[in-house]
This record gives sequence, C-alpha cells and structure tokens, in this order.
Amino acid sequence: MRYLVYYLICMNSLSFVLYGFDKMLAIKKKNRISERTLFYLGFLGGALGSLIGMITFRHKTKKIKFYIWNILMIILWAYLVIKYWG
Repeated sequence: MRYLVYYLICMNSLSFVLYGFDKMLAIKKKNRISERTLFYLGFLGGALGSLIGMITFRHKTKKIKFYIWNILMIILWAYLVIKYWG
C-alpha cells in the first residue's frame, strides 16, 4: 500500500508540473506537450495533479474534455484504491 501511495504522489506531482511546463511553452509559442501525453498521465494515476494543474495554471480550462477525463480518472482511481487496497 505504501508503494501505491508513493506512486500516486509521483504521478500527480509529475502531472501538475507538466501542466505548468506546457502552459509556459504555450506562452512562448514553442513545441508543446501533446494532449495524448496529458491524457495518459491522468490515466496512469495523475488525474488529481492534472486537474489542480489545470486550475492553478489556467491551462486547458476551455477544453471540457480535459475536465471530464480527469474527473473520470479520479473516480476510477478512487474506486480501484478502495476496492483492492482499502
């Protein structure tokens, strides 16, 4: 269980940082992190960090699919943690 907590902390931290980094790249009009990568981060356990990053950096907030995806992934991970490790 401890390793799962460490994993989720790492994934959410990475997601948060990458949303900030992508926002910086967008402002500077540089090559960006793909949307697919941002979705994968949520799927792999970083959805809460992604959602907090979206709000904090005001990035991808006009794209409703990011809100829906991240909320669904938060629900999925909460279900998995409660069912299998709770």
